[in-house]
Amino acid sequence: MSPGPVDALLVLSFGGPEGPERVMPFLENVTRGRGIPPERLAGVAEHYLHFGGVSPINGINRALIDEIRAELADRGEALPVYFGNRNWHPFVEDAVAAMASDGIRRAAVFTTSAWGGYSGCAQYQEDISRARASVGQGAPELVKLRQFFDHPLLVEMLAEAVTDAAATLPEPLRDSARLVFTAHSIPVRAANRCGPDLYSRQVGYTAGLVAAAAGYGDYDQVWQSRSGPPPVPWLEPDVAEHLSDLAESGTKAVIVCPVGFVADHIEVVWDLDNELRQHAEHLGIAMARASTPNAQRRFARLVLGLLDELRDGGVPLRVVGGQPVPGYGSSVNGQFCTPECVATAAAAASARPTPGSR
Repeated sequence: MSPGPVDALLVLSFGGPEGPERVMPFLENVTRGRGIPPERLAGVAEHYLHFGGVSPINGINRALIDEIRAELADRGEALPVYFGNRNWHPFVEDAVAAMASDGIRRAAVFTTSAWGGYSGCAQYQEDISRARASVGQGAPELVKLRQFFDHPLLVEMLAEAVTDAAATLPEPLRDSARLVFTAHSIPVRAANRCGPDLYSRQVGYTAGLVAAAAGYGDYDQVWQSRSGPPPVPWLEPDVAEHLSDLAESGTKAVIVCPVGFVADHIEVVWDLDNELRQHAEHLGIAMARASTPNAQRRFARLVLGLLDELRDGGVPLRVVGGQPVPGYGSSVNGQFCTPECVATAAAAASARPTPGSR
């Protein structure tokens, strides 16, 4: 990242529907160009419809932006904060157009993913490039803030959530409860897209930091929310299969920490709080689910800390684990996690279709 002042902050996220009639158009945007059968989309749509067709993600992001603005006000800063999404309203293209209309010349971009890899980094770089191209001449410079998977405040929030979740278990089971970290699975063929196993190594690194901070010397790292044809291999083990294995070995309680998510959106409230909890009950396992950062004021401070790193050129705040930090390679502008990420984003930025239903 090129240090220097900015005159705005853009919060860039995945997006989610906010009404039953918007669920299918949203899912079509998410899967555009992938040839996903309509019946598969209809099945996923049921997860959203279970909650009235409203994903929690936009509301959480708006609440986080309110916290960021409040934190800025406490600091005496009048920095404008914008909100844009990849897949649903408010679209990032519209946010960048509004920024240009407001005279913004250089803005920092906070993306709601802590990770490197394609989905967590390079695809957001594509979104930024596409949005600037849609605005054309006069589009502001947009500088993506760094990954924050090893930021002290993220580790602190997740470790505290693990402790709080453990306290909800029946007291006789707390000391023997197994700590299980879960993150969104990806196809194995995509795992090396931005560097060898970059995403899975970063998730594992954060899990180790959080476990240590919460006082756990032993834990498991598993995956969730896989989709696609069964013959296509994804990162494993799956969290539900892992709970079955734990039950067979005599485990009576688990603490599930969705370390790969920064908000309690559909993959958390449906896949974990609904499907996995039912599975745990069937297995006779007491399950406590740790919360994600959501819209905590500490999360807002984390965002502004990353912004300060950009503006001041300061040393990034990181928790140092017992292994090399995965994924901080050199790049053409410092925004990318690895050199491979540069090539991945550049190759895809001009080819990816623009979202529909705008």
